[in-house]
Amino acid sequence: MQRVLVIGSPGAGKSTFARELARRTDLPLTHLDAEYWRPGWVRPRAAEWEVKMRGLIAADAWILDGNYTSTVPLRAARADTVVVLDYPRTLCLYRAVRRAIFNRRPDTLDLGKEPLNLEFLRFIWRFPAVQRRQLAGLGATPHLNVVRLRSDAQAQAWLAALSTA
Repeated sequence: MQRVLVIGSPGAGKSTFARELARRTDLPLTHLDAEYWRPGWVRPRAAEWEVKMRGLIAADAWILDGNYTSTVPLRAARADTVVVLDYPRTLCLYRAVRRAIFNRRPDTLDLGKEPLNLEFLRFIWRFPAVQRRQLAGLGATPHLNVVRLRSDAQAQAWLAALSTA
C-alpha cells in the first residue's frame, strides 16, 4: 500500500481516518480540501484543479483525503488502494453540521467559517447515489484494492489490523 485514496461523503470522517492511516503507515498525507479551496471557500477553475491533481498523484507514495468526484478516476488510475467510508447519511449530515457550527475541521483549514447551506446538505443527502456510481467505476479498475468501511467500528478494526500485519 503506497498510494491510497480516502473517499466518502462530507462528514464521514475522511480527514480523521486519513490522519490515523498516515500515522500508522508513515505515508505522506494530503488533505485535498486544503489544496482545492481558496480563502473564503472559493473554488478554483477546473483546469487549474486538474493540473494540481496531476502533480499530487505523480509522487511515488501518498494518501489523498477527499472525494472530489470529478478527479476520482484520475486518482484511482494511479492509486493501489481506495478506502471508501460508506457511512449512513444521517451520521454524515450530523457531523457536517456540527463541524460547520463549531468551525472544527480535522484538516485545520484556515479559510474562514465553513459554509453550511441547503445545497451542501442536499449534496450529503444525495451522496449515496454518487457513491454507488463511484464504487461501480472503481470495481472496473482491476489493480485497485477497494476497502469499503461502513462504520467507525469497521474503520478502527481495519486500522488496527494494519498494525498487526
